[in-house]
Amino acid sequence: MGHASGKNYINEEPGLLSWFTSLDHKRIAILYFVSIMFFFLVGGIMALLLRLELFAVNSAPNVGNILKNGDVYNQVLTYHGAVMVFMVIVPGIPAILGNFFLPLQIGAKDVAFPRLNLASWYIFMLGAALAVITFFVAKVDTGWTFYTPYSIRTGGAVVMMVVAAFIMGMSSIVTGLNFIVTVHKLRAPGMSMFRIPLFTWAIYSTAIIQVLATPVLGITLLLLAMERTFGVGIFDPKLGGDPVLFQHFFWFYSHPAVYIMILPAMGVISELITTYSKKTIFGYTAIAFSSIGIAAVSFFVWGHHMFVSGQSEIAGIVFSFLTMLVGVPTAIKMFNWLATLYKGSIEFTAPMLYALGFLFLFAIGGVTGIMLAVTAIDVHFHDTYFVVAHFHYVMVGGTLMAIMGGFFHWFPKMFGKMYSEVGARWSWVFIFIGFNVTFFPQFILGAKGMPRRYFDYVPEYETLNRVSTVGSWLITIGFLIGLYVIVQGLRKGKQAPDNPWGSKTLEWQTSSPPIMHNFDHDPVVTAGPYEYK
Repeated sequence: MGHASGKNYINEEPGLLSWFTSLDHKRIAILYFVSIMFFFLVGGIMALLLRLELFAVNSAPNVGNILKNGDVYNQVLTYHGAVMVFMVIVPGIPAILGNFFLPLQIGAKDVAFPRLNLASWYIFMLGAALAVITFFVAKVDTGWTFYTPYSIRTGGAVVMMVVAAFIMGMSSIVTGLNFIVTVHKLRAPGMSMFRIPLFTWAIYSTAIIQVLATPVLGITLLLLAMERTFGVGIFDPKLGGDPVLFQHFFWFYSHPAVYIMILPAMGVISELITTYSKKTIFGYTAIAFSSIGIAAVSFFVWGHHMFVSGQSEIAGIVFSFLTMLVGVPTAIKMFNWLATLYKGSIEFTAPMLYALGFLFLFAIGGVTGIMLAVTAIDVHFHDTYFVVAHFHYVMVGGTLMAIMGGFFHWFPKMFGKMYSEVGARWSWVFIFIGFNVTFFPQFILGAKGMPRRYFDYVPEYETLNRVSTVGSWLITIGFLIGLYVIVQGLRKGKQAPDNPWGSKTLEWQTSSPPIMHNFDHDPVVTAGPYEYK
């Protein structure tokens, strides 16, 4: 049901230019959505190329062998990682769903700094454009981690690529700052901190990490650019520098960045589970504080990426213990989600299926993460496909399940249209099965010793690699079905009611799609966000 005036944020101002100059947080979220989905397509195609190359042993005739040699494979691998991390998963949920729903969930008309919000999208696009240009100018083959000293000495447009990542980091900082100020200053009357929805808590916690950790990555990448350009001798051992220092700096950001990717996903899951269980969420306060707890602990665990870098045994023991500590607030969330499901009136809608898929995949990713926190096990699995599988179960499986589930959940509110529930469920079936077929064999490959980032392997690994590649095709089919459902929903979907799921949070109390300033009157909050019964 639309607004009585027939006006909403989509049709309020006509013309393409009005979208590129809009200060409305919902329109900016849509700009992010379009651009990030394009980058997801690019990164996904590169992933398919990598899996096709690994379909069979390189020396044998097969459908693979399309990347010509190891250098090309390394380049495609680098762009797949850089695109997926810096342009898709890190900005994904905060920039799209956070931008759209954080102000709505706290009863605000917009974010605190609308112009800064629009500027952050342009900054993001500038960085992304620079990264794309390097692909056509001089391809980079360093991997998305830019490890020194290789990244200092190799060819390719490494400086341009790290500057691109630096610029995209600026966008992330600006967005995070905007969200923090918005939550503190623009909450509706009666919306105390312990009445804000858990999705907003998760975005708020993520914003703290973005603001505090991203500058460290920015400075590190600038130092790397200076090292390549002027030879200042910070990371290059030939000039008296220390390459391990780069790893310390890089992972001080990049491990918290793992939680920049997964915390917003956890916030989405909290919304989905309580909505489709029709039950007050179990342990609201514990889930809210566990988000802050994960954000805090994430700054002290970077050393577990460096167990084989030569750091001291004492440092290894300390980082091993601290890494296991992350499991505590994470387990609190899992326990509370399961307790919410218990005796709930569960509706197996497409968003709920994605939420359940998240729980399954994240549990596997989390348990294998605890295994890798043990120094002896980590040394054995270091740089093998076991780590690849673990990383993808947490980051890709968890985050993409949440993005898809959250997008289907909020689709009626964003566009005022309903989608095909059957089609959305089929997309989940293919993505969920395809994901496990792709990445579970990689645990076994890693346990057998297959190293990651190699474009060829011995024949003993071929069967599992073939299975893994077939799984990537199933994932592709699932996303294509999801895309078809979304396009059909936009074109021919029935008009959505204001609150089709019977949800209790504030964004569902306004029209679908919302008007430009979100609410006709300033809402007054008198109850918590999940008071179903």
